[in-house]
Amino acid sequence: MTHNNSPKITMSAPDLTDAERQAVWEVINTPMLSIGPRIQAFEESFRRYTGCQHAIGVNSGTSGLHLCVRAAGVGMGDRVITSPFSFVSSTNVLLFENAVPVFVDVDERTGNLDPVLTAQAAADLAEGGAAAQRWLPRRGAEQSGALKALLAVDVFGQPADYDLLSPIARQHNLKLIEDSCEALGAQYKNRMAGMLGDYGVFAFYPNKQITTGEGGMIVTNDSAAAELMTALRNQGRAPGDTWLSHTYLGYNYRMDEMSAALGTAQMARIEELLVSRQRVADLYNQHLAGLPGIEIPYLAPETTRVSWFVYVIRVARGVDREALAARLAQRGIPVRPYFLPIHLQPYMVERFGYREGDFPITEDLGRRGLALPFSGKMDEEQVAYVCQGLRELL
Repeated sequence: MTHNNSPKITMSAPDLTDAERQAVWEVINTPMLSIGPRIQAFEESFRRYTGCQHAIGVNSGTSGLHLCVRAAGVGMGDRVITSPFSFVSSTNVLLFENAVPVFVDVDERTGNLDPVLTAQAAADLAEGGAAAQRWLPRRGAEQSGALKALLAVDVFGQPADYDLLSPIARQHNLKLIEDSCEALGAQYKNRMAGMLGDYGVFAFYPNKQITTGEGGMIVTNDSAAAELMTALRNQGRAPGDTWLSHTYLGYNYRMDEMSAALGTAQMARIEELLVSRQRVADLYNQHLAGLPGIEIPYLAPETTRVSWFVYVIRVARGVDREALAARLAQRGIPVRPYFLPIHLQPYMVERFGYREGDFPITEDLGRRGLALPFSGKMDEEQVAYVCQGLRELL
């Protein structure tokens, strides 16, 4: 049962004002609903914000990652080192190209790729033979080819350790793709997330730091890759192609003008939105400090600024997370497990033969992670009610 006097709490909520509503209204009162000035303005806001030379708006973060994989030259049987502790899209975009994801376990504190294991995996894959075999899945990699890329994920809004990952990519001539879909506004050693690899990608689902409903943005300083990805998002139409002429096999990954207008209005408020999310995370940290049975999020010293996407605690080993979640739900407090390991998703087990125990840290984090209700619109009463529920039930 829910408590009658409890505040109403949702898992997440976008922070929208009349400025965003007006921006969308203005677009739908014009005949230009796609491939117009709003997408150009939205891309320009990212060039200014991140300092990138090229920003390419797309219809989802997944689409953006897929275009980066294409730009990196990843194809049939190629290998890409990546994380099993992520949302499935960071692996799915490799499977779209029939590439082989080579999973490396993560740092138990941050959930980001473990640089030491990553270095070892890259070296062993370069050596080949038995050394390489220990990193490959049990099946599905028999015809695998070259190691082409490293796809790192900035988990929960905290950048991976790129000063350790970048030299690995350079040493082995790999393209470094930064999945920064959860980390808009984050900084690593005072450098902007998204700009720490060859290509970076942000995403704008309604629970993200900014939202366009659905949408994503690629940022890069690689002009040739940017030209290719811009063509691929628009059915492969390259510069100079006429209306029905298509140089490449491409996709319809375009972002519409309404979404771009909404995003541009959100980017005008980006600092306000990030500060609001930081305020809520600080409230959680204060209310949960010292509570037995849970760990609050860990921030690495290299993280100059975390960009709070979700607020994920870890329950102690031995705590029944599912029972705890069910009892919180009875109090009107929605929570979610975060993340479920990619390698144990049914289609991954079927295709590659993964088993429990293959990536123990990822699996441990998957068993213990619990995302609490989180958005920049939460007030202290709501945060306190969530924390009170945790305190009483633990």
